[in-house]
Amino acid sequence: MVTSEQRRRQLAREKYERQQANRVEARSKAKRRNAIIAGAVAVVVVAGASLAASGVFSSDGKKKAATASAAPVGKGCTTPQPGSPNNKQWSTEPSMTVDAKATYTATLDTSCGTVTFTMDASKAPHTVNSFVFLAGQNYFDHTKCHRLTTQGIYVLQCGDPTATGSGSPGYKFTDENLTGATYPAGTVAMANSGPNTNGSQFFLVYKDTQLPASYTPFGKITGGMDVLNNIAQAGENDANGQGDGAPNATVVFNKVTAVKD
Repeated sequence: MVTSEQRRRQLAREKYERQQANRVEARSKAKRRNAIIAGAVAVVVVAGASLAASGVFSSDGKKKAATASAAPVGKGCTTPQPGSPNNKQWSTEPSMTVDAKATYTATLDTSCGTVTFTMDASKAPHTVNSFVFLAGQNYFDHTKCHRLTTQGIYVLQCGDPTATGSGSPGYKFTDENLTGATYPAGTVAMANSGPNTNGSQFFLVYKDTQLPASYTPFGKITGGMDVLNNIAQAGENDANGQGDGAPNATVVFNKVTAVKD
């Protein structure tokens, strides 16, 4: 017969085991969440690593820029237009030229279809100003989207001329619009490698995603969600089994423009 003391100890042991299991699961979820957009040396967050981030965003000039010559893969994808990223560099953030009270529309003419999104300069003036500047410099043209995540976090990361996760325009700028930030489907946000390390890398959210409010949201997709879903359905070159890798679809920006509405 089990005594009350033995029963108490059994219940305590079971409670402890449940707590341990919950901690392990929580750590696992946290690692998956942080990895997505964090990687200075990791995959996402870092511009140097990948998405979670824009990353280290320091280009040492030794990485070979990706070309747009790969054969098309994925529904609706075609051969990218010929050309290579110009990989221009600047030592400082561009001066403010956007109208801080206006909205702007970005058009991503990709090898897999067109994606458009609006940007509100009143909420993220530095971010919108940088994006408009880089688009005007043809910085994004012929660059390849280098990261797709399909488990836990659902984003396509782009904006790196090296397609390695470490490319940047040479400057960094401050975070914005983080208070209460969420990342539902249709969000466009900056990738980074830590606070105030924004550069050129950004990600497009194709399905509601839970992330810490650490990545500046600056755009809302208005067209082309079907394009993103087709890219996601083609999957990623996942070497670690975690739903995180280069997209199987060949996603190259033929041309990126940003104009005032």
